[in-house]
Amino acid sequence: MQHSPQAGHHPTPTLTRDSIVDAAIQIVEQEGPDALTLRRLGAQLGTNHTAVLRHFSNKDHIVRALAERLMVEALSDFAPGNDWRQTLISLAHQVRSACLRHPAVAVLAAVRVSRSPAEFQGADTVIAALSEAGLRDRDAALVYRAITDLALAAGAFSASVLTLDEDARQGDRDAMGREYLLASPQTYPHLAAVAPFLADIDDDEQFAMAIDLIVAGVAAKAATLASS
Repeated sequence: MQHSPQAGHHPTPTLTRDSIVDAAIQIVEQEGPDALTLRRLGAQLGTNHTAVLRHFSNKDHIVRALAERLMVEALSDFAPGNDWRQTLISLAHQVRSACLRHPAVAVLAAVRVSRSPAEFQGADTVIAALSEAGLRDRDAALVYRAITDLALAAGAFSASVLTLDEDARQGDRDAMGREYLLASPQTYPHLAAVAPFLADIDDDEQFAMAIDLIVAGVAAKAATLASS
């Protein structure tokens, strides 16, 4: 004789690493980075928080998994460029796009070292581009560390803007077209000279310029090493 499930009984959900990361992303995006706790995660998943610990040893492990997810998304449709410059530029924009899709997650996790296959693949891609540019050994390692930190910082900065409330964002945008235009030419002559242009520069153009400067720096460093 078969027995029907008791009223109100819900089977314990089967947890996987991906389902836990999905739930963590949902919490961070809806409630902010500070809301991510093991107990909150257990409640989101409909289970005791100790079940999460079978897959992740602690909250920091989960944060690193969020960083891994950002890199997985960045690499999902990435293709190397025709030369090392285009490869670096393309990868930087892919990482930024992943950060902008999950801005609160990026603020929490983009600067972490995930120690994951996706991160290793991204690192290998960047170092291969640097090798093509003419950098080797410790020089390649140093430049890799510098440019990835700069690119990630720029991407996380873009994402952090999206976590501000709309009034704050609008106030910052308005400042470029209002307060900066009122800067005294006598006190701030150089600022006053370019102030009319500041409001015309959007976040996409600013990021593109930042990456162009990084790539130009790589080329300059490679040229200096080649001539030494």
